[in-house]
Amino acid sequence: MEVIIHNLEIAEFVSDKNILNNPQDILGLIVIAGEKDVSKVILHENNINPAFFKLKTGFAGETLQKAVNYHLKLAIVGNFRKYSSKSLKSLIYECNNSNQFFLFLI
Repeated sequence: MEVIIHNLEIAEFVSDKNILNNPQDILGLIVIAGEKDVSKVILHENNINPAFFKLKTGFAGETLQKAVNYHLKLAIVGNFRKYSSKSLKSLIYECNNSNQFFLFLI
């Protein structure tokens, strides 16, 4: 896993495998971001276990709550068009209208 620090003090986590496999994994990213003195993180959708995008699993809710608890601003970039869930589309809309989480379509 590579951590790229951008000039805006944003850590971008880049890997060829999953970085988030379960809700607990966000804690490791929070620690790494803290060590780099950043509170904003970019993750790529392809580095997240697909269960995150199935809201019934609770994976997304738990992960996002941990990010809030530790004051981490999180952006997930990816191609979300492949997900047909209305509830996920609502979550993406709500996240993109908040100041804590963002899910960007690339």
